[in-house]
Amino acid sequence: MNKFAIVILNWNGVKLLDQFLPAVVNYSADAKIYIADNASTDESIAFVTKNYPNITLLKNSQNLGYAQGYNQALAQVNEPYLCLLNSDIEVTPSWLDAVKERFEKQPETGIIQPKILDFKDKTYFEYAGAAGGFIDRFGFPFCRGRVFETLEKDENQYHSAPIFWASGACMFIRKETFDQLGGFDPIFFAHQEEIDLCWRAFNAGIAVWYESGSTVYHVGGATLNKANAQKTYLNFRNSLCMMAKNLPSSQLLPIIFARLCMDGVAGVKFMFEGKFKHLWAVFTSHFGFYALLPKMLSKRTGKNKTKYYNRNSV
Repeated sequence: MNKFAIVILNWNGVKLLDQFLPAVVNYSADAKIYIADNASTDESIAFVTKNYPNITLLKNSQNLGYAQGYNQALAQVNEPYLCLLNSDIEVTPSWLDAVKERFEKQPETGIIQPKILDFKDKTYFEYAGAAGGFIDRFGFPFCRGRVFETLEKDENQYHSAPIFWASGACMFIRKETFDQLGGFDPIFFAHQEEIDLCWRAFNAGIAVWYESGSTVYHVGGATLNKANAQKTYLNFRNSLCMMAKNLPSSQLLPIIFARLCMDGVAGVKFMFEGKFKHLWAVFTSHFGFYALLPKMLSKRTGKNKTKYYNRNSV
């Protein structure tokens, strides 16, 4: 039995599959490869069937987004180590070796992120994940290797270490960990669902690691780019939902209130920049959050840890 299942979630991404699948196939001898298709209407299914008959197709009946799309697909996968891989990722030789060693030497580690560099400039980190993610006390995610929009050059300055969250662009997770945590929250649809999953892992005492010995290159923005107002809506709404689920009880009300105020400032910034679709997205994201708040509160486990925002806490 293969140790790894590489599961690529696809939605109308035949061009990306054509570009990036060859490296995945060539450099993943210890893995079974799956394409989880979110009801694509392009030639994705025909392309994979014709050119990669050894790849297993998992067909979702509709576009379920990242969260439920993976939940439905991974229920059909039984390999012990899962790799959730974006279709716009270029993998490298031996990219699985260090991850496998980390999993085998550290049974307490349930989730691993490799080094994620920019496909367009391979000497720099990429925005979505970089050298591992953390979160500040107000629920804003950040990464080693980038500060806001500024990306650092990779000079091997970030070594393997515990992190708070791993990027969904390329996330390794034990099958038993994914099942234990109940998978992704399908309400999130897309964006920040991996941070919610890792926060739940943190509260459950499961370690998340950055593995510098494994490198991939990410195009980024291939599904929803930064200018997309829907991405703004999902990021703001899902961030609030994530905090309602996972914040320590003593911090729940003051921090969410502070975040609502900060989001208002972000909305004003969008207004002065003339980005009225994004202003509306922030406004409506709050009402989306209020509608979901009772359900989010019902998902609290009672094991919410403090000092989640401190690097030393992981």
